[in-house]
Amino acid sequence: MSITTLLYILLTLLLSVGISFFQYFFKIKKAPKNHIILFFLRAVSIFLLFLLFINPQIILEETTNIKPKLSVLIDNSKSTSFFKEEQFITDFITKIKSNKQLSDKFELDVYGFGTQIQQLDSFSFTDSKTDISKAISSINNLHKKNLGGMVLLTDGNQTLGEDYEFLNSKQAVFPLVVGDTIQYKDIKISQLNVNKYSYLNNKFPVEAFINYEGRTQINSEFSIYKNGKKVFSKNIKLSPENKSATVTANLTSDKEGVHYYSASLTKLEGEKNIRNNTKNFIVEVIDEQAKVLIVSSIVHPDLGALKKSIETNKQRKVDLAQINAFKGNINEYQFVVFYQPNQYFKSLLTERTSNFIIITGAKTDWRFINSLDLGFSKIFIQQSENYRPIYNSNFLTYLQKDIGFDGFPPLKDKFGKVTTTEHQSLLYQNLKGISTTDPLLSTFEKGESKYAVIFGEGIWKWRASSYVKENSFESFDEFIGNLTQYLSSSKKRKRLDVKLESLYLANENIGISALYLDKNYKFDARASLELRLKNTDTGIQKVYPFSLVNTSYQLNLEGLDSGNYEYRVIVEGQSISKSGTFKVADFEVEQQFSSANYKKLEKLANRTEGKLFFKNQENTLFENLIKDERFFTVQKSNTKKQDLIHWKWILFTVVGLLALEWFLRKYFGKI
Repeated sequence: MSITTLLYILLTLLLSVGISFFQYFFKIKKAPKNHIILFFLRAVSIFLLFLLFINPQIILEETTNIKPKLSVLIDNSKSTSFFKEEQFITDFITKIKSNKQLSDKFELDVYGFGTQIQQLDSFSFTDSKTDISKAISSINNLHKKNLGGMVLLTDGNQTLGEDYEFLNSKQAVFPLVVGDTIQYKDIKISQLNVNKYSYLNNKFPVEAFINYEGRTQINSEFSIYKNGKKVFSKNIKLSPENKSATVTANLTSDKEGVHYYSASLTKLEGEKNIRNNTKNFIVEVIDEQAKVLIVSSIVHPDLGALKKSIETNKQRKVDLAQINAFKGNINEYQFVVFYQPNQYFKSLLTERTSNFIIITGAKTDWRFINSLDLGFSKIFIQQSENYRPIYNSNFLTYLQKDIGFDGFPPLKDKFGKVTTTEHQSLLYQNLKGISTTDPLLSTFEKGESKYAVIFGEGIWKWRASSYVKENSFESFDEFIGNLTQYLSSSKKRKRLDVKLESLYLANENIGISALYLDKNYKFDARASLELRLKNTDTGIQKVYPFSLVNTSYQLNLEGLDSGNYEYRVIVEGQSISKSGTFKVADFEVEQQFSSANYKKLEKLANRTEGKLFFKNQENTLFENLIKDERFFTVQKSNTKKQDLIHWKWILFTVVGLLALEWFLRKYFGKI
């Protein structure tokens, strides 16, 4: 308590006594004895009231001991159960929690991690993927001011996230290796490259990358099966000096439809893990022949880029023509590209019965386009502007993955606002860093015709950019091929479209999208859709409802068992449905490793100034942590003010004293 406060208290005491003395003794020569009691009651009451205003406080200093954090990170993925380490981890947690010296030195927290990290009391070892890097980074972020340590129990095989070997961690990491550290013979198919689509009576390549771990020379056979029948095989020789091989098989597309294949390697003698010897893939064979016309009034690099991309598919042939020189019949073509049209295109645009795409640009006559009833128009000025692409993941007209559109160069078109009727946009415009929902590439369906519009020239730069990124034109050519396939197809539009792959891996998150249109072919957000799913191998049937997300219906399926499935998407209250099949292949990424990756864990330990330990070294780990002088308890001093009085009790006392004084004055006849 400060000296000032004490002076205030002394002053109020004197003031209280003075006021009470003045009332009961000052002008009275001989005061009765009962005035002493009244004087005392009045003085105490006034003093307590003044004390309420002063509110005296004392300063208390508290000292707390803060122990360093010891975070125990447990690999909760399926690889732990694959190596049969569940009991060891359970025993380890019991040991570390019951170690009194560790408990005295550290504040212990136990976490489980797979794809995510969370504090757990029990472990299921069912996570389908392992992200070691995320687990370590999360603990660093959680305990930024407490530089404790981490004990990491894992096999070191990461299947998701950034490479943890080069991770910077403020906290020292002490890995304890679980799993088999013995190096067994192991041969595996590390990667399969194959196009999802092929064309009838064409050959399609299958490229397999094979890796081997072992100390002796081995022989194996790489085979590809279709419906249980071997369609390709090749003998492979690998050794410690030659640990990898690439095999290319050219298979024939002899029948239209979706075909399932299985690539496998024969088991080695003494090989422990054979799950990584097999990979499944599908190829959809399409019976398609298309003749494409590209007509323009100018010469531009886009024309050559489009021709090369479309003709990547040998089933398609492209004719280039200048608008003034074209004398053929436009209806001989399944698909037409109108490049930067002007008034000279009027006859072709009115004559055509085939589907088409319009590509606009700096030389486009927008007054002419606005005069046509095409479902889009533009309020424009003559100045040109650059528009970068933004991928729309909700695009459902046809299946198109993101090939890195956001990183492509901008397209050039006349500046203005595009107005459209019913359409689906694959790409939106990004104008000077501002994302918009104005279309950059949109598809339209009007009656029996389908067409698309690319609002900008310079698509040849996209093809070049794709090659720079991937050292291949494949992604861009597939993008143009998907657009061409959609526009050259004569299939009528359906009111219900479902976006679903034909092959998934076990434990993979399966995302399904559906687009439902009303009788006017406009999106209907009032419908209720459900998926009826049947596992044809087990006969188990389930029903899942769709959720409305923006302008599509979405559904996520998790944890489907491997097998063949039949599905049917229905619209409640309507006689509209979509049926099909897909397959869930038996694949566990966590079971693709035959041994623990202790070498990588050792690099992590050295990088973070920790130390690597093995299964039989738990006690050594405990002793190391107990003796490590980097981890120590920190004393923290907290200063706080505490009130000396409780105002409610003081107020209650004052009221009581004043009431007693009034009663006595009444009793003594002073009132």
